[in-house]
Amino acid sequence: MADVFEEETEQTVSLNEYLDEVEDQELEADLVLGGDEGKECTYAKGYMKRQAIFSCLTCTPDGNAGVCTACSLSCHDGHEIIELWTKRKFRCDCGNSKFGEFFCKLSASKDVENEENSYNHNFKGKYCTCGRPYPDPDVEEQVEMIQCCICEDWFHEEHLGLDSTNKIPRDEEGEPLYEDLICHMCSPVCSFLTLYPQTIWAAQQQPNTATPSKDKSVQTAPSASGSSTMPENGTSELPTTDHPADADNNSKSENNDKGMILGEKSDACLLGVDLLSAELTSAKSQSMFLAKNWRDALCGCEKCSEFYVKKGISYLLDKEDSIAEYEKMAKQKRDEKMQQQEGAELNFLSNLGHVEKMEILSGIADMKDEIRSFLQSFDGSKPITSEDIHQVFDNLKKRRRME
Repeated sequence: MADVFEEETEQTVSLNEYLDEVEDQELEADLVLGGDEGKECTYAKGYMKRQAIFSCLTCTPDGNAGVCTACSLSCHDGHEIIELWTKRKFRCDCGNSKFGEFFCKLSASKDVENEENSYNHNFKGKYCTCGRPYPDPDVEEQVEMIQCCICEDWFHEEHLGLDSTNKIPRDEEGEPLYEDLICHMCSPVCSFLTLYPQTIWAAQQQPNTATPSKDKSVQTAPSASGSSTMPENGTSELPTTDHPADADNNSKSENNDKGMILGEKSDACLLGVDLLSAELTSAKSQSMFLAKNWRDALCGCEKCSEFYVKKGISYLLDKEDSIAEYEKMAKQKRDEKMQQQEGAELNFLSNLGHVEKMEILSGIADMKDEIRSFLQSFDGSKPITSEDIHQVFDNLKKRRRME
């Protein structure tokens, strides 16, 4: 019987818990959406460096299109939508030829197809090498997934090809000690990273060292090469066609990257190795876990920059490509929005007459007093129920009537 009553009891939370949860949800949404309020289609902005993207399986069941935040809200409300978090160098597809007779409500004039967009099986709601959805309806407890900063797919820890000597770097409390992951399927294209100092690796991870082929005459890397700081995020097209992403996107991205603005180039190479002519070899492909700011250590000399373009990973030299920078800009937009809201409230009050101002301020004061009175008489160790909230407003109404 006790279990029956327990199930019928209304679930409650404390006021502080509720406010903290709301604030956390708002912050998480702002970080994912990059501060985008979802009012305008981003198509006019072209292939954005990074933005939140959604896939509508109702309109494109083949998972071959992506839409921006605004279109997901205005054009695809009530549809089966998959949230893809963020994608790099993507332009909103909403209403183009992939949607048949469906037109975008926010930006009707669009190209037939966005040829520079890249798609993988995430757009079909599938992730990892196992191709399972998330959340997975066939498992009771959802397992956290990790995103590769190159292919931007998400992976289960047990599917990263890790062995007992190469675990995910975490602290004693289980928090990650790395900033970015390069999955074992993308690591071959980034094998040159093993030529950099140990400081770029999370928790001094020691991946298999890549070495230039003996058939090539190249200068070996100096032992103290590179900067003492490191990068924030990496990404690229997939090195093999075995990955869920479309193989033809690799060559497409390689050509498109030539038009990107790279970081300042230097004549002196930090590695002392001509990556264009060297054939790097390593014992095996394995996932790479990179430390905070690892991109800052990357060499931007002319030869290395050409190598990045050839491999389709020139965005590694673009700081704005990283998730860390994306979230940083989102937080700045959030702070600016909060300041604007506060300013709008002050302007609203300043434009009111004296009587209206006094009535509003009096009402705010009454509400503060009633809430303060309630909290002072309430047992803080107990949760606040909906009845308690209703009682506060009933008392406030009675007070206003008496006045």
